[in-house]
Amino acid sequence: MKTTQENIFASKTLSYFLQLSETMNYTQAAQILGITQPALTQQIKKLEKTMGTPLFYSVGKKLRLTDAGLIMLKTTREIYDLLNDANDQIQQTTSSTTGQVNLGILASIETKVFEDFALELYKDNPDLEINFHMLTRKEIWESLENNRIDLAIMYLPDESIKNWKPYSSKKIISDDLLFIHHNPSLAKKKRVRLKDVNDRPWVMYPQDYYLNQTLHEAFKNQMVDWPKVAARYTMPEQILKFAINSHTNTALPNSFMLNIDLKKLTDDDIWVTELEPKVKFDLNFVYRNKKNEIPRIERFLEKFDEFLAEKDYLTRLGK
Repeated sequence: MKTTQENIFASKTLSYFLQLSETMNYTQAAQILGITQPALTQQIKKLEKTMGTPLFYSVGKKLRLTDAGLIMLKTTREIYDLLNDANDQIQQTTSSTTGQVNLGILASIETKVFEDFALELYKDNPDLEINFHMLTRKEIWESLENNRIDLAIMYLPDESIKNWKPYSSKKIISDDLLFIHHNPSLAKKKRVRLKDVNDRPWVMYPQDYYLNQTLHEAFKNQMVDWPKVAARYTMPEQILKFAINSHTNTALPNSFMLNIDLKKLTDDDIWVTELEPKVKFDLNFVYRNKKNEIPRIERFLEKFDEFLAEKDYLTRLGK
């Protein structure tokens, strides 16, 4: 007969509980886990029976954690932290030139520099496997928490993250948004305030994307109405193409616009202007504390620094 501890740790019980705690939705959690909703419900009921108390309750259509559920969530996260720490300590005894480095890259980020670096790194480290994962912000944080990626490449600051204690960051570059528009009266201005950019609809990133939320915060801080949105795309290339052909406005990272022929845009009556004040953010490596002490991760970061010392990030982005 299984003990209480064996029932709790059996199969994927804790991962099921943790996923449901994060989504607070049986349907979404089941989809993410790749199982049916009845199967998930059954596993949660078995866990609650083992614990001798409900872990969730409903208020209308909304799911909530009970007091016991909150304790279980805190404990589950502590268990995962212990397991991740143990894995990291074991990995610290491994080679710096073999194994895998898993990168979680925010889907809206230009990957050219990282692709070029991976090729350069491979020349001297053929047994070091670099894996690229293009992820949403939510997927990045879930992957960091569950140790599925070693390094996240993402924008900061990120106000949606409340607990930074388990993580460290390393800045790559500082960046800002540039305003792309079709307004000839603003063409000769070096900087444009947000109150002057609502002459036509905008094309933007999806609502839950970092740069969309960062821009939204800038509009709110300057007490300017949010513009009418004509379309949303995930990639800057898609956004710029739509803005050019639909005569809509947009704002894109300075780092991305380095690859664009600005003279050609100007010849087509499309202008690129700085925003005032600037909408600034940093591109960073983010990782769990002490992850950078694992030899292959330490080597990756050191070699990346050397790579940028030869030619800086923004220069490498250029054509």
